[in-house]
Amino acid sequence: MALVRDLPPGLSVAGVLVPEAVAYAGIAGLAPGRALIAGVAGGLTYALAGRSRFAILGPTSSSAAILGAALVSLSSLDDPALAHDPALRASLATGMIAIVGLLFLGLRLFRLGNLSGFISRPVLKGFAFGLALTIIVKQLPKLFGMAVASKSVWGVLHDLALGADRWNWPSLVLGGGTLAALLTARRWPALPGALIVLIAAMALGLLGHPESWGVALAGPVTLELPRLVMPPIALLPRMIQLAVPVALILFAESWGTMRSLAIRHGDVLEPNRELGALGLANLAAALAQGMPVGAGFSAGAANEAVGATSRASGLVVALALLALGLWAGPLIAHIPEPMLGAVVIAALTHALDIGAIRRLMVLHRDWQVALCAMLGVLVLGVLNGMLAAVALSVALLLYTLARPSLSHLGQLRERRHDFVDIARHSDTVPLPGVAIWRPNAPLIFANAETVLGLIARDPATLQARWVVLSLEESNDLDTTALDALSDFVKAQTSAGRKVMLARAHDRVRDALCADGMADLARGAAFSVADAVAAIAMANPFPSNP
Repeated sequence: MALVRDLPPGLSVAGVLVPEAVAYAGIAGLAPGRALIAGVAGGLTYALAGRSRFAILGPTSSSAAILGAALVSLSSLDDPALAHDPALRASLATGMIAIVGLLFLGLRLFRLGNLSGFISRPVLKGFAFGLALTIIVKQLPKLFGMAVASKSVWGVLHDLALGADRWNWPSLVLGGGTLAALLTARRWPALPGALIVLIAAMALGLLGHPESWGVALAGPVTLELPRLVMPPIALLPRMIQLAVPVALILFAESWGTMRSLAIRHGDVLEPNRELGALGLANLAAALAQGMPVGAGFSAGAANEAVGATSRASGLVVALALLALGLWAGPLIAHIPEPMLGAVVIAALTHALDIGAIRRLMVLHRDWQVALCAMLGVLVLGVLNGMLAAVALSVALLLYTLARPSLSHLGQLRERRHDFVDIARHSDTVPLPGVAIWRPNAPLIFANAETVLGLIARDPATLQARWVVLSLEESNDLDTTALDALSDFVKAQTSAGRKVMLARAHDRVRDALCADGMADLARGAAFSVADAVAAIAMANPFPSNP
């Protein structure tokens, strides 16, 4: 039976999630119990609605950080005096989580699962690197056992450096030892390092009385019956605006985790179905007064490493979290805070992937983009850094579409049916009186006039009698592209040159016919070779040497 088979892996992963969840609640500025109940509600819902057999839904560091920044912004907008009001913060958090769930379901309804691709991987890697650094730095005061006034990364580092005389050495020894133990345990993936640390932390807190050394403890962890608390309606528009980056990072992180684990094991997942499952899981987390939930990489990788075989493992994790929340709350409350900070730092080290940035630099592609995304988080903060990362991804897309490369094609000397870029292949044969061009991106409103203008002004076109446009990259043409193409054809005709299309898709031909360019559509060739052959029949080329 799957449930029995996945019982040991599920219990082991629950041991990983408990200290992480409690720490992530602190990052968001919420009660620890909200993190545990979110793992229960989200995990149970995903086990029923999702399809990934390795994904474990629960609070994640990135969504907790963005939610925390959003809550500070929202509560201070309502009334500066309420900025630290726990009741207002809790109601705003519940509303935000519900909005995130509804956003996921709306995307699922319109089958927009591929939207995660609008955040490019270099941008996502840079953002994750900057976010991991931010959270790690903000966990350092727990390890050093001192309070800092500053909330920025640079301010925290400054306060720690100047406050060396206030470091609590027992906290530093506990935190540093825990971090070293967790990182060492990674050499043996099947070893439940976090579970061992959790048990050791609870035992130390109960028997060693670390508070007598000045070491802070996690504090009470209780699961309460959910109660409906409505956030201020006036803040709803701003809440929707701030929920978007939470939903984006959750889906990008979750889908990346699910997809990578599925590919590794030959599983098939459908992004729109997973969108719906994430939406239901977050709505359940909101109803339970929890936190945003997603498929974090560390939990999914741990679930895979300890031998999970089905979604039953996620069910076991959720039930184990429920049991721990109901009966082990007093034990969890005695976990020393430096050990919680070490658990978070260890969980985030996977995001400090220098190799990924180095690969971009070796390829000479996108490393500047990743660096800008990372600096955006460190300089602008978590929430604005996320918005900047999304804006950067969209700007890159528009820049790429607006400035496509353009290939001037020539005939290969030994393979006369093939036409390639003259600038990149020296064994091409020019065709007298014919200029063959291929835009290497779809012709759209953002680039059509620029691309066709470059072709019209090029010396190869000015010396030709025929101009062949290979539109293989264009599945369709919008009205701006149609207008630009019409103007281009008229200008070339007035100059005594004829224009022929090659590799025009059916939708392009339909658009041309509907816009009064039926002759151009009917004269289009299915390949560049066919276009050249048709031109040769009308005007034979001189023999090439």
